[in-house]
Amino acid sequence: MVKVAINGFGRIGRLAFRQMFGAEGYEVVAIN
Repeated sequence: MVKVAINGFGRIGRLAFRQMFGAEGYEVVAIN
């Protein structure tokens, strides 16, 4: 399990979140 923090929730941050949210092996732990 890879823990991920997203720095910025603009266009790229939202795209990254959508990809990781549905994928196995990723856990989004923080968004700022």
